[in-house]
Amino acid sequence: MSQPSPELLGEVFSDARPAEDPVLFGYADLEPKGAFEARSFQTFRLTYVTGRYGLDDTGSIRIVFRFTADGGALQMTDPGGLNYVTATSSNGVPLNLSFNANGHQRPWYQALTVMVSKGYLREGDRVEIVIGDRSGGSPGFRLQSFCESEFAFKVLADVCATGHFIPVPQSPTIAIVPGPPAVWKAVLPTLRRPGETFRLSLKAEDSFGNPSDQVDADLVLASDHPVDGLPEAVRFEPGQRALVIDGLSCTAEGTLAIEVRTPDGEALAVTNPLVIRDGDVAGYWGDMHGQSGESVGINTAREFFTFARDLAFLDATSHQANDFQINGAFWNHINELTAEFHQDDRFLTLPGYEWSGNTGVGGDRNVYFRHEGRQIRRSSHALISDRRDIASDAPTARDLFAALQDEDCLVYAHIGGRPADIAYAHDTRLETAMEIHSAWGTFEWLMEDCFKLGHRVGVVANSDGHKGRPGASYPGASEFGAYGGLTCFLMPELTRDAWFDCLKRRRHYATTGDRLHIDLAVEGSRPFAFFARDPKVEPCESEAVSTLKMGDIAATDDDAVTLRFTVKARAPIERIDVLNGMEEVATIRNPADATSSNRLRVLWRGAQVKGRGAKARWTGRASFENAAIKATREINAWNPDRPLRQDDDKTLSWDSVTAGNFGAFDVWLDEGEGARVALETNFVTADVDLASVGCDDTIIDAGGLDLAVHLFRLAPELDPAPISASVTVPLAASGDNPLWIRVTTEDGFQAWTSPVYLFRDARAG
Repeated sequence: MSQPSPELLGEVFSDARPAEDPVLFGYADLEPKGAFEARSFQTFRLTYVTGRYGLDDTGSIRIVFRFTADGGALQMTDPGGLNYVTATSSNGVPLNLSFNANGHQRPWYQALTVMVSKGYLREGDRVEIVIGDRSGGSPGFRLQSFCESEFAFKVLADVCATGHFIPVPQSPTIAIVPGPPAVWKAVLPTLRRPGETFRLSLKAEDSFGNPSDQVDADLVLASDHPVDGLPEAVRFEPGQRALVIDGLSCTAEGTLAIEVRTPDGEALAVTNPLVIRDGDVAGYWGDMHGQSGESVGINTAREFFTFARDLAFLDATSHQANDFQINGAFWNHINELTAEFHQDDRFLTLPGYEWSGNTGVGGDRNVYFRHEGRQIRRSSHALISDRRDIASDAPTARDLFAALQDEDCLVYAHIGGRPADIAYAHDTRLETAMEIHSAWGTFEWLMEDCFKLGHRVGVVANSDGHKGRPGASYPGASEFGAYGGLTCFLMPELTRDAWFDCLKRRRHYATTGDRLHIDLAVEGSRPFAFFARDPKVEPCESEAVSTLKMGDIAATDDDAVTLRFTVKARAPIERIDVLNGMEEVATIRNPADATSSNRLRVLWRGAQVKGRGAKARWTGRASFENAAIKATREINAWNPDRPLRQDDDKTLSWDSVTAGNFGAFDVWLDEGEGARVALETNFVTADVDLASVGCDDTIIDAGGLDLAVHLFRLAPELDPAPISASVTVPLAASGDNPLWIRVTTEDGFQAWTSPVYLFRDARAG
């Protein structure tokens, strides 16, 4: 694959202008070239040859890298340290080196600047930069953790010492490729009907989540439910990054999982559960929010759609570039790609973009069109020099909703760099869903804001992935602390019309990345007055129904209702919280007895604020007294470079990032009389008597936005069975009662259903 073509890129930061003549501005070359393993240590020698203008005293060249690159900061002070850089000039003129992680323009934020000092260079002189110089003992330059077909060492030159950096033509690139397999993944759908065909998808990821092409394996497949067309064994050939077995089906209703083993019986992976059941809907999984290298991500938009379909095994996706980076050519290209990749009942794509206004004018929104060829309404032309269509901009979220009134589209509210302000602007007819989880973190508070404002919306999760892996978006080694989310759409078929209907009816649920199955229903002592549309937005007549489904809006005369649910997941379910708005009505825990368990979970969670500063960097230490550590397990530890550390048989320490989501570890202890744990973190400290810690959470508040440390006991082994329950939920006499559930699995994934909205007085609808 090639880099995005210049005409698709915003001109402010890229090579979109006509290529400067290397005769005038010089050129750059790189050794070695080729393909290199993600996260490996390398040494590169970049040579810049000056052009006819030379390079004046205090003039500079600059090598810039995308902000997504997570190999670490370049440095010039420690010859034995990581990412050590040196530079020399062919004529001996001194060079000053500096690195700034925010030293250039979006998306090329990371900047190494080499300035000429006390001299100048003539035409043909050279500057040689060694990135990862190992001569002083450095391990080298550490590559980013994710694959990129053309990782650029983008070179710019300020030859006249004016502070104006001109891109030199044909900046050198390398390919970053996956490492050896470390973790196997096996994926099924979660809900299909008898006789309906489905796929089993297999891959093996390297230690940083990249699908590996170094697999050479014979695999044995075993299902716990009859599956027509399932082979007993398959061959995974070298060079493949995924293996898909299509055309499978089940005649009988039931729940199945498929285990993947080696021929000698070693278990490699087990799929998520697949429910086979007759009904009016199936479950389709989507990550509807991500970016590529034409904006602030990596790789091309074509690679984005290809990965989503073929390596993340998604049913649906949408490319959502920041609007202020989408020029006319790129908008046309996005529409061409969605039309090309979309295939009913196979792979759903939607043309769209991220409206990226500042928070003060409404904050981020995701816009999805039913059809190609529609007008893009940008928040600004911040990185687009062609301003001929600037009159079509919608500078505020209010302007956006006004401009979209006659469009066939839907909108999500998004919390990213610019949090959506739904009090400033909201249109329930268009903005049907809130994105409460992404690689940026978890944002339940956005639903809390909706409930306070009386908005009736559904819940979605996406990745907002910037690392070229939509649908399987690992945060890598940077400051992102969360795995990207997914949404399950409950629809009769995989078509754009069905998707739009699903969103308008809020028939979907969100997860932090795992594919689990959820059934949810609400029943009362008498029929509900069900509204097909939100009566606060579009007045309509009600009809009597006995049972409400996920996302429904209805009135009732009951003081309380029964909420029924069943959850089936790949990992054991740790707990299910039943919520009325943000009030926890009940918590259903795993049935395995934890009363006298020696297994303790220590969990840290929360965010600092609702905006760009949400991220909380946790450094912590747990010191046990009269208790010895027997075993540990990390939860949501997405960065292999920052593992849980066991200093001795009584001490554990950790370093992680949360932004509304959580990290945790389980520790199995040999506890003596008077066992205690001393917790020291950068946010809170505490000394806890372990005898006081039971199955319910012991919570140590740390301020911020639900920043806290939790301690509780779990059974040594949790019951892996699905959990079904019926919970009586009292209803408030006035206002909405948004009834929904939050699921947490043993391995740290979470899920949320879209609420059922109940109110007591039909006239108040």
